[in-house]
Amino acid sequence: MGKIYTALGLMSGTSMDGVDASVIKSDGERVYSPVLDRYFEYGDNIRQKIINIRAKIIVPDHLIEHEGEIKDIEREITIFHANVVNEILNNNKIDVDLLGFHGQTIYHDSKERISKQLGDGKLLSQLTKKKVIYNFRQNDLKNGGQGAPLTPIFHNLIANKYLKEKLDKSYSINVLNIGGISNITQTVKWDELDKKKNYIKACDIAPGNCLIDEWVRKKSKKKYDIDGLLAGIGKTDELILNQALENFNIDPPYEDSLDIKDFDVSFVKGLSLEDGTSTLADFTSSQISKALNYFKDPEKNTIFLVCGGGRKNKYLMNLISKSVDIIKDLKKTNFCPIEEHGIDGDFVESQAFGYLAIRSFLNLPISFPSTTRCKNPVTGGVMVKNF
Repeated sequence: MGKIYTALGLMSGTSMDGVDASVIKSDGERVYSPVLDRYFEYGDNIRQKIINIRAKIIVPDHLIEHEGEIKDIEREITIFHANVVNEILNNNKIDVDLLGFHGQTIYHDSKERISKQLGDGKLLSQLTKKKVIYNFRQNDLKNGGQGAPLTPIFHNLIANKYLKEKLDKSYSINVLNIGGISNITQTVKWDELDKKKNYIKACDIAPGNCLIDEWVRKKSKKKYDIDGLLAGIGKTDELILNQALENFNIDPPYEDSLDIKDFDVSFVKGLSLEDGTSTLADFTSSQISKALNYFKDPEKNTIFLVCGGGRKNKYLMNLISKSVDIIKDLKKTNFCPIEEHGIDGDFVESQAFGYLAIRSFLNLPISFPSTTRCKNPVTGGVMVKNF
């Protein structure tokens, strides 16, 4: 066992609602233990600024066109993260070796190999007096990868930690993350990792919360469909749903990483708030369910552990569960929130970036040919010390 590091991971996702912060201890490989998890909500002002700038960045040239505005928002976001770090460290008497700073994504295009996260690592280091690992996606992009998904190596770690007995009994364990975009990680036993290039397999598969969240924001003062209540009240328009599935249907194999701008809600624009939400939930669940069928193992009992905000949408989860039940080949599938196995699904991503910070610091790979399509396993984040 190598040296144990303490890292604080910071993650702000596509929901743009706030920052998840997690302190973990790890050697960057098999040893890992969570220490503390906290959530810090953005104020309405900063959140609206992020939403506005995301809407303006449609093509790469817009990153240059709006450079001044981007820098101003980046500074504001970085100061917010610095306040989060200092509050956690001061109030909990915790010291950390590293900060894993993901930043706020405002543009991602896997085909163009461009991904922009707002976050000034040098400023965060200056304000917190800590070493900061940030810019996690760029090295992967430079090496032919798509910059996403980056968390599969951590998904594999928690599967080995919390479900080792089932892995040893040859269960197939998959982690389904329903964030703004949905992605799946197909885990392997730690001892098998890298043997004969037996890498973790992972990919983006479908929209997650992005369509439902955008629609709810457009049609109401709510930020998202709490517990799926709006979708439960509404009625899915089957004609519109079927047309949407014909016009935009993601089929396996899943080769490209996705961005929320790969989808739009225009096909439900004539519907009520509730009916539109219901139709979008059906569209989303259909795409996710197809991927579950693709990733199930016909020779093993398959487990899908669900993390991310989408697992709290009871309507969406019920739709996916029903789809799992009616697919003959998925009869041996267990589909459940990740909490059922002792893992806090709210903080998987923030814990992951603490872990990725340690791996980056140790020059260990964080992405693989079978996760991001990079040419070879590569390490990621850039370290800065500015104090």
